[in-house]
Amino acid sequence: MKELKKVSWRSPSNIALVKYWGKHGNQLPSNPSISFTLDKCYSETSLSVSEKDAKDKDVQLKFYFDKKENLAFRIKILSFFEGIAKDFPFLSKYALAIHSTNSFPHSSGIASSASAMSALALCLCDMEAKLKSDKNKTDNDKFLKKASYYARIGSGSASRSVYPVASLWGETAGVKASSDEYAIPFEDEVHKSFKKYQNSILIASSAEKKVSSRVGHALMKTNPFAKARFKQANQNMAEMISALRSGDLEKFGTITETEAMTLHALMMCSSPNFMLMNPSTVAMITKIKTFREASKLPLYFTLDAGPNIHLLYPENIKSKVIPFIQSELSEYCENGRIIWDQIGKGPTAIK
Repeated sequence: MKELKKVSWRSPSNIALVKYWGKHGNQLPSNPSISFTLDKCYSETSLSVSEKDAKDKDVQLKFYFDKKENLAFRIKILSFFEGIAKDFPFLSKYALAIHSTNSFPHSSGIASSASAMSALALCLCDMEAKLKSDKNKTDNDKFLKKASYYARIGSGSASRSVYPVASLWGETAGVKASSDEYAIPFEDEVHKSFKKYQNSILIASSAEKKVSSRVGHALMKTNPFAKARFKQANQNMAEMISALRSGDLEKFGTITETEAMTLHALMMCSSPNFMLMNPSTVAMITKIKTFREASKLPLYFTLDAGPNIHLLYPENIKSKVIPFIQSELSEYCENGRIIWDQIGKGPTAIK
């Protein structure tokens, strides 16, 4: 079939500082979250439409991951499309082809769904505008807000990946524009101390997680500590926002590490319980704390739902941190693999 139009987007992953864990309704968060947008960890996705038989009302989709047809991902995307088809009529009008790839291991705890679903949502909104021949598309703020809304339906954390530097998702006391339905940009609120923050990702394992984040979120419904967690998350949000605005690195780091450990503690006390950290994760955390105490450097860790450590630190101490990582931590990384990432500028359209 003849390809009629094609759009392509690169969208980054993000690392949550205050974690979203637990949801209700249609991908709505049980507590607000805030994140840094990454740079080197991203998905590139293209969406093309071709002619098809007008009598066929079903969604026709081929999905390719790393240039190979992927039926498992296709099923997930079809389910996503079913939920939004009324808002994007072109999904059933044309034959669709999606090609996607990641710059990092998927399903290993680096929020691959965040980058993948945000890239796809951007493609959907862009394609809709092109098919309508809307040369002005829409103003950028509305476009990104819409992309965040639909990204959220595909993956909650994906809602935060459409903005540069930092994003906030979920109704938050003191932040009037905040919403459970989409993320909002937080770049203008962030102190200059954080604008060039480094994020060295220590790959303890690139294997696919044994328990998906989707399952983990669902287990919060019966977690005995859920109510206390949601209260803690709201308190931590208020303190994190204050730290990001003022440039308080110590307060930022303390909350960030508390949030990471709380996330994994919740996994371990759910029913059924599970653990995503491995021995290498624990060993690196111990060494990071020891190094920070001895050096007095503002070097802090966090984790997503996986074993890999995100090491966060200011650019101006990079020359001191890198030797520590290479000499003390790299031996615990799978094949010595480290992703040298940093705060990013958000998604871009690929021409």
